[in-house]
Amino acid sequence: MVTFHQIKHDPQILTYIEKADESLAALGYTEHSLAHVGKVSETAGRILAELDYPARDAELARIAGYMHDIGNIVNRIDHAQSGAVMAFRILDRLGMDPAEIAVVVSAIGNHDESTAFPVNPVAAALILADKTDVRRTRVRNQDFASFDIHDRVNYAVTKSSAFITEDRTEFVLRINVDTGISPVLDYFEIFMERMLLCRRAADKLGLRFRLMVNGQNML
Repeated sequence: MVTFHQIKHDPQILTYIEKADESLAALGYTEHSLAHVGKVSETAGRILAELDYPARDAELARIAGYMHDIGNIVNRIDHAQSGAVMAFRILDRLGMDPAEIAVVVSAIGNHDESTAFPVNPVAAALILADKTDVRRTRVRNQDFASFDIHDRVNYAVTKSSAFITEDRTEFVLRINVDTGISPVLDYFEIFMERMLLCRRAADKLGLRFRLMVNGQNML
């Protein structure tokens, strides 16, 4: 059985994550390094664990979360699909069961908003974990004067948390936005598609998605 521990310490996977992030840095994108994939991996696994899915499903979510962005080493465009193909080759090499490879590959191939769909619970957990990782520390650009809207919106998020409510009826993304840096409307301009995708993913898991901005329910 291929474990998350193996994936997290596989030199090939680590290299692809690091080099993919270097490519995105050259393109001016926000951070997609080990910090991002580590957070996505932890959150995706936690979502399924808290909803009492089998422990192996939660582990597959962690694996998918850790590998989900490796396709960026090929190109940002269609990185979900290229990443899924790369993940298939790696997991097959490691001897993972074909049925489990299918789950992980489907999740990775369906995580990017341009083509995403929560085709299974692992994919739904990956979508929620990935699209709710909004934080100031993901902004690479240190020159505030040259911030584009993506830099400005991410930098304006001073605090964020994503969690399932105690009664397990809702998945909540709660963020604090410094409106002196970016108006809340800008957040919706660039992230609305992601938030609607989160709603579909939450629905797949039997939850309602709720977005709170500065203490107010927005979605």
